[in-house]
Amino acid sequence: MLIATDVWVSALIRRAQMAGAAAVVVRKGDARAGAVLVKAYNTVDRSARLYAETIGLDGDRLWIEPHPEAPEFELDAYAARQADYDPDLWLVEIEDRQGRHFLVEDVDGDKPRA
Repeated sequence: MLIATDVWVSALIRRAQMAGAAAVVVRKGDARAGAVLVKAYNTVDRSARLYAETIGLDGDRLWIEPHPEAPEFELDAYAARQADYDPDLWLVEIEDRQGRHFLVEDVDGDKPRA
């Protein structure tokens, strides 16, 4: 069973802040079961990546990049469309000098990285 979204988001933000990154909730969704988008912004090269939450067959939280090579404005447009479609959606933005996402779950089938 997955933990409540608000608790999970708080832990993500704390992980990022402890590593020296800035992290904020841009859009707050359903506290218990809202899906999450995480936008990781690299402050050095001014690039962004967007990670969308999905649930695997085993019930674990997984992450995919819906548009891995898209410019930031396209990522923002995607997030806006998703929010229009899903009113329970959360959006967390992380700004980091290395562009880290701080997700501990699998990302696109790869091993977790911070």
